[in-house]
Amino acid sequence: MSTAPSPRLAGLDTLRALAIALVFMHHYQIFVSGTPTFGWAGTLGWVGVDLFFVLSGYLIADQLLAGLVRGQRLSLRAFYTRRALRTLPVFWVVLAAYFLWPTLMGGRTPPALWRFLTFTQNWLLPPGTAFSHAWSLCVEEQFYLVLPLALLVGIKLRATRWHGWALLAGLTAGGMATRAWLWTRYGLEADDAVAGYHPHLYYATIARADEFLPGVAVALLKHAHPQRWATLMQRGQALLVLGLLACAAMLTALLKGYYIDGYGYGFAMTTFGYSLGAMAFALLVMAALSPHSALARWSLPGARQLALWSYSIYLSHKAVGHIVKTQLAPADPTSGGLLLAVALASLAVGWALYRAVEMPFMALRRRWVPSNFPAATHRAHQAGATAPAA
Repeated sequence: MSTAPSPRLAGLDTLRALAIALVFMHHYQIFVSGTPTFGWAGTLGWVGVDLFFVLSGYLIADQLLAGLVRGQRLSLRAFYTRRALRTLPVFWVVLAAYFLWPTLMGGRTPPALWRFLTFTQNWLLPPGTAFSHAWSLCVEEQFYLVLPLALLVGIKLRATRWHGWALLAGLTAGGMATRAWLWTRYGLEADDAVAGYHPHLYYATIARADEFLPGVAVALLKHAHPQRWATLMQRGQALLVLGLLACAAMLTALLKGYYIDGYGYGFAMTTFGYSLGAMAFALLVMAALSPHSALARWSLPGARQLALWSYSIYLSHKAVGHIVKTQLAPADPTSGGLLLAVALASLAVGWALYRAVEMPFMALRRRWVPSNFPAATHRAHQAGATAPAA
């Protein structure tokens, strides 16, 4: 949820803004108002994380495949350095705040610091700990670690694009099978088995990592099948309609079957729902990339700014909600005034962190490691140095 497209595309900014808005609404209902302030949008707002996963899957795979199909040599050192400069500084700032001022930030006990620093916090994570929402960042960092290695292994083994499709299909099926098995142990209310659902399934890398794959599939389609991609990009409006219908069907199914009172988590929605939801979001990503879709053509006011600040907002918004609610006590937690105060404070903190932390380190990244393919960057610099002035 921390990667930004360059140059920026309005459609992807809109999707990123939608993702952070959904997460904010969900957490506001749980941790601030305690009531369904936003109705179904807040109840299902956790799917904003799934949308972030799909966006990250596409954006990172797109960067890597774009260079690889041109025959450029990927540098793992450059890739991991660029990722570190992008994701770690603001994460460390927020993490430090949770450990330095635990009462101010919510008063809950965090996991051990080493688990945050190694991005293993999400493994067997019990709900209710401080900074628990960083679980999704752990899954993302693990994805960043594995994807370039997998691509380099594929190159070494001379894998074809069809091997790539087979691997994506196999990993998706494996994710579904894993969730099906985990559901038999932690899906039902009987014997309070559902107490283990979040630690073993919802937060678990093994059960959620396949949600990056539809985004990776979009990038693979774009770079491995350019003619088919060009044809699809001519049908952006159809992709948008199909994506919206798929998302509507997914959300309806989640409302009806994700959790059933007196029973537990639905088997079908646990086994297939996470993957199918990510596939629905991938259709929206494709529509956002097509200049012929309304999603790509329309620049929603404020979406670009919200997309830029979304990573910092995501990291800080739960603590901001707690602080504002505490400072305004005994304000009515269901009041519109409290909602406005929390929303504005979250935006302000997100903007401040973006400006003070993210931007300087992104500038350093552009200067120190401008590309995942350093040899290509060096050749470009040489060409620029010898080219005649325009």
